[in-house]
Amino acid sequence: MTTGVLRNPDFLRFLSSHVANELGANFSRVALPLVAVLVLHAGPAEVGVLASLQTAAYLLIGLPAGVWVDRMRRRRVMMVSDVARFVLLGSIPVAAELGVLSIEMMFVVALLAGTAQVFNDVADQTYLPKLVNNQQLSDGNGKLEAVRAGGILAGPGLGGALVQLVGASRTMAATALASLASVFFLSSIKAPDNAPSAAEHPPLLRGIGEGLSYLWNDRLLRMFVASSTIGNLCVSAVLGLSVLFLAEEVGLTPGVIGVLLMSGGLGGLIGGLSGGWLSRKFGTARMTWLAVTVGAPFSLLLPMTQADWRVACFAITSIMLSWSAALSNVGQSTYRQTVTPEHLLGRVNASVRFMTWGALPLGALLGGLIAQQIGVRQTLWLFLAGRVLSFVPLLFSPLPRLRDFDEVHARS
Repeated sequence: MTTGVLRNPDFLRFLSSHVANELGANFSRVALPLVAVLVLHAGPAEVGVLASLQTAAYLLIGLPAGVWVDRMRRRRVMMVSDVARFVLLGSIPVAAELGVLSIEMMFVVALLAGTAQVFNDVADQTYLPKLVNNQQLSDGNGKLEAVRAGGILAGPGLGGALVQLVGASRTMAATALASLASVFFLSSIKAPDNAPSAAEHPPLLRGIGEGLSYLWNDRLLRMFVASSTIGNLCVSAVLGLSVLFLAEEVGLTPGVIGVLLMSGGLGGLIGGLSGGWLSRKFGTARMTWLAVTVGAPFSLLLPMTQADWRVACFAITSIMLSWSAALSNVGQSTYRQTVTPEHLLGRVNASVRFMTWGALPLGALLGGLIAQQIGVRQTLWLFLAGRVLSFVPLLFSPLPRLRDFDEVHARS
């Protein structure tokens, strides 16, 4: 099965577009907040607002995006989104060179680039079943998770090095060029990018309702969403403060910060590459359950980070949470792509993103505001304790009693 998915030339082109985008996104993960902190001297609240605006579009247009993507050619949506991100992110180094960059401009760019990313993500998860068969979905999702983790592993380190070499604002140019490279790979896919049938175009509000209704009526999907929403809210607050925490509280250099931020990629890479083997050995559902429970307690190490041997606390937490997230994402995505009817998949994916990723801006904003009042390290303790408990909703789902996901409807 593994060999089969990698022998698919179109899947390899799709995978290559992910490589480009993930590297660019992780350059930005280091560079964007450092532009705010080092160039514009932003404080915790402004950094929190900036982080929240990057994902605010999931709340603002996440549900309508699913209806619109179900009406459009999915690959074309991804390509247009990448072009928009190239223009928007490329404006930051240009404005910095001209001396007109402001925190307000960065807020606008973050919001608009995040809007483009919403369409890209919904179309991406809806497009994969067009390139591989159902038997290869788990392995395909695993490969995409491995690429995502590889971007986390290599991107921040390279991004931190670029920041030290050319400055934070100029590093944003690399992020913009990565989006352009993604367009090239997507345009080379040979499989037809067919338009959905006109009969599958319900009115906007009815289409949104159909996606939400399907999600709510599937008990396992519903509990997956509840667990992921809590986890994402907490992790987003932590990620929004991580650069500030490591730079000002711990006192590390941009290069070391980049290395620490990329450490999570190691866990994600292991999770993505081992997901297929673990699914076969333990079952798809059991693998997902083990992932979300085993990784949680390691969250409490991160706030112990100091500028000595205890920097390992940050790395260990990042590795374990990324490993857990990668395996969970493979399981959840495969289950959703398998059980959801094709004409509803965009809307169901968008509904999931609306809830789970809609928590990201709220978490980032709350993290910044709370840190302004009680301090960064104390805020990290608060949200990471919440992350430990994020698996609790799954106790009320069929997941702990299942070996494989195909048992869900057999038991219902």
